[in-house]
Amino acid sequence: MVFWPYLLVAPTVLASAYLLLYPLVRNAVISVQHFRLGELIRGGAAFVGLANYREALADPVFWAVVRRTLLFTAVNVVLIMVLSTAVALLLSALGKWLRLLVMGCLVLTWATPIIAATTVFQWLFQSRLGVVNWVLVQLGFERFQDYTWFAHGTSTFGILVALIVWQSVPFAALSLYSAMTTVPSELYESAKIDGAGAWRLFTSITFPILRPMFGLILSLEVIWVFKSFVQIWAISQGGPGDATTTLPVYAFQIAQSLNKYDLGAAVSMITVLLLVVVLLAYFRQMFRQEAEL
Repeated sequence: MVFWPYLLVAPTVLASAYLLLYPLVRNAVISVQHFRLGELIRGGAAFVGLANYREALADPVFWAVVRRTLLFTAVNVVLIMVLSTAVALLLSALGKWLRLLVMGCLVLTWATPIIAATTVFQWLFQSRLGVVNWVLVQLGFERFQDYTWFAHGTSTFGILVALIVWQSVPFAALSLYSAMTTVPSELYESAKIDGAGAWRLFTSITFPILRPMFGLILSLEVIWVFKSFVQIWAISQGGPGDATTTLPVYAFQIAQSLNKYDLGAAVSMITVLLLVVVLLAYFRQMFRQEAEL
């Protein structure tokens, strides 16, 4: 039967479409309705058009959150790409058994549940019993005795960055290392004969050949970091103050704390649109560079 393969994959495709598209469509519908606690209980939400979007875009707090989200994403993604590339190059240079050991550690780190990793970081930076404070005091930094990391916006922001980078590097590093194994070794040997160093090998051979893979990993990391919610909510719930409030956290706060589900849905849709715009701009630039080559 010509249609037999399609029939076999149809249940998976339909289930995936339902799980992915229905929440998006439902969120889009709520964003153009007056949908508060009363409507949640009794139903009958009224259509209000783009009023929720206008309210969100007119709020200066929203734009402060947007700037913070872009900064948070940029810092994380840059660190993830730099560190994962360094780890991938290190794996390429290691011997068999040491490489397997490092890869095993990366897989275990990657497999650690988000909440478990977040709890570990909370323990590490705990004010009285935290390992970080104890180590710093032992090194002579007495001012870190009982230092409360999560009471300061900058330190909380930094801890969240460290946590997300720690969770994200294994996947990116293993993916880049797998791609690096496909580069013909003859290219490196010829370049070394011509006197090329490690940096020249990377910029002239590795990166140009693996540019699509670097672009894919970069795009995935932008998506994952941009929509980070669990780590931020579990550690700080967007605080102290609003120092770590990003767009996903902001949308959740509006919807759950203020019961403004319509406004929260509008902020969520704006978040999706911002992410799409950023990725489209990047892909356009990447395709233009490839066309020039």
